[in-house]
Amino acid sequence: MNLLLYGAPGSGKGTQANMLRTHFGITHVATGDMLRAEIQAGTPLGRQAQPILAAGQYVSDDIMIAMIRNRLRQPDCARGFIMDGFPRTVPQAKALDSLMHTLGRPLDRVIYLKVETDELLRRLSGRLVCPLCQRTYPPATAKCEADGGALVQREDDKAEAVKPRIEVYLHKTVPVLDHYRGAGLVSEIDGRGTIEEISRQVLAAVASPLVGNGKVVSPLAGRSAAKPGGGEDHPGTTTPKAQKA
Repeated sequence: MNLLLYGAPGSGKGTQANMLRTHFGITHVATGDMLRAEIQAGTPLGRQAQPILAAGQYVSDDIMIAMIRNRLRQPDCARGFIMDGFPRTVPQAKALDSLMHTLGRPLDRVIYLKVETDELLRRLSGRLVCPLCQRTYPPATAKCEADGGALVQREDDKAEAVKPRIEVYLHKTVPVLDHYRGAGLVSEIDGRGTIEEISRQVLAAVASPLVGNGKVVSPLAGRSAAKPGGGEDHPGTTTPKAQKA
């Protein structure tokens, strides 16, 4: 099961990625988490990426493509993956297509969580993150529920960076969906509502027949799934639990 998961910052991608990881028993490949890990470790990649992310922009295609290539070759991706945060541009999508062809691993579905800009701004501005486990919380949360650590605000979640992040996303990333729509891979999900409602829509989309290039196939055909597991919450829902960003 090889899935791409799309949605602007604050759309709840991390929550749904965690649900899919638990449900299907496959790896969550979150490029944002990997970049933050590189920054924290002070690697050459991290030193290149830090000022770009702090300004609310995206790192170069060369950096991202090299990182994804290495990541998908790791053993934990052998059974499949949910990729969150890549590809963000049409050139990246074409590079990923080429890589997947080389690996002999076709994409099964592209899920797009659609949330309006005003709601995204409300969700993102002021949210807090645990520097240890990367769970995110709404403003005024005292500490991380998972490890009790103090919460901080990411540079790219500060008010001056939030709107540019969304604008860059809309300008560069949304056209990638058109690239995948040509193959009948895209399922658009309303990103509002409760965690459970959105999760049901996502699972229904993954299980639905895939129509592309004149063929109809089921991405779940011949595959067994683990029992659904509880996802973590995302900003904007009525439940107080944390979400994985």
